[in-house]
Amino acid sequence: MGVFFVTQTPKDVPADVLAQLGNRVQHALRAFTPDDRTALTATVRTFPDSAYDLEELLTGLGTGEAVVTVLDERGAPTPVAATRLHAPESLMGPVDAAALERAVTSSPLFGRYARAVDRESAYEKLTGTAGEQAPRAPGRTPGRERPSAGERERPSVVEQVVDSGVFRSLARSLGTQIGREITRSLFGTARRRR
Repeated sequence: MGVFFVTQTPKDVPADVLAQLGNRVQHALRAFTPDDRTALTATVRTFPDSAYDLEELLTGLGTGEAVVTVLDERGAPTPVAATRLHAPESLMGPVDAAALERAVTSSPLFGRYARAVDRESAYEKLTGTAGEQAPRAPGRTPGRERPSAGERERPSVVEQVVDSGVFRSLARSLGTQIGREITRSLFGTARRRR
């Protein structure tokens, strides 16, 4: 699985996340302000040692060019390489049936997934509904039978707790507090200290 962070500058990704990334494809960085110059210098320091003058190289990269470093088989960073990238080719529209069939049959997974298999699901195993179902009396529906009004079941302890006013009040105040914290985190409003 791959996770791609597409940002304007490396500063847009939190430092804790940036420290864990192994493969880097860095396109041109522009340094128009003193803050940009500081960010550029910090970015250059995060790359492995290189024969390139990375500060000059990163500011001079053009369209389709990038500085790349990846992890090798042992997990060590490879030397920095200045490269030209070829954009992936794709189709912006529906694929015709013949092309889809060619792609599916040429896939290495075709042999495994070509044949439809209707296996018994875990739910079917638990409920015993896979295969042939037991004959039912006409007019009866499957499920729990309800007791008549005279033989009402007493609610369980869990039902009693959930139906209590104290539980409802607790759930309401908890929901309010969670909603308030989510709103504060979204809008960046800090809690006022008293």
